[in-house]
Amino acid sequence: MKTFLLSLLTVLVLSGCGSSEEKEEEKTTAPVTPAIKYEEVDYFMHDTSLFTEGLLIHDGQLFESTGSPEKGRKSLIGINDLKTGNFIKKVELGQDSLFGEGIVFFKNKLYQLTYKNHIGFIYDANSYKKIGQFPIKKEGWGLTTDGKAIVMSDGTDTLNYLNPDDLTTYKKLPVTENGRRRDSLNELEYIKGYIYANIWLTNNIVKINPADGKVVGKLDLSTLALKAALTTGGDALNGIAWDSTTGYMYVTGKLWPHIHQLKLK
Repeated sequence: MKTFLLSLLTVLVLSGCGSSEEKEEEKTTAPVTPAIKYEEVDYFMHDTSLFTEGLLIHDGQLFESTGSPEKGRKSLIGINDLKTGNFIKKVELGQDSLFGEGIVFFKNKLYQLTYKNHIGFIYDANSYKKIGQFPIKKEGWGLTTDGKAIVMSDGTDTLNYLNPDDLTTYKKLPVTENGRRRDSLNELEYIKGYIYANIWLTNNIVKINPADGKVVGKLDLSTLALKAALTTGGDALNGIAWDSTTGYMYVTGKLWPHIHQLKLK
């Protein structure tokens, strides 16, 4: 009996060791998204009343769209003057109930999403006068363009490709990271053939290959987010702009005190 118990104990111990070794091997072989390194080149003042929902560079100027998370605050689109830190308003949504989201310029028009209002607006890119609107079936989050289509995020793991002629969805791109759904896609920016996306409620920006929807890189901006939180109690990281002329990326967040100029490595 003692021999049997000893043999059984030996088997259990060896099995436990094998299981532990297998788990350890799984940990060491689990895929990790490649980190994108960066250098902070400079930073600029940012109006801390702006609840940032979109950021882009157009004709050498840094545009920003904002939301209105509380009554009495209007959603805006305007230009950030990096020299003075002033925000030059160009568009104001008239109703408190309209929560502005991402923006994109495409062929002399400016497009703007709203969050849960199921509507988007179209403006003349020169006068900023509203010239149209379009329906949004789900929530509106981020916008960008690859030069052919308008690409929209809705907070899920799917990017929607819109036909610029009628703003209907003609293609859906599921996004995955290491084989798993990468949801919470927020603000978007098209950079050198890839789509960069803020991940809502994180300090990360992911780099997406539009050919297959796979995340091929990740930018961790926790250091910048901590600075914002310690300075003014800034909200979530949100806002990516790319200057194709200088090769600099600009990032900020909701209610952040600064816009950061980055050089990707």
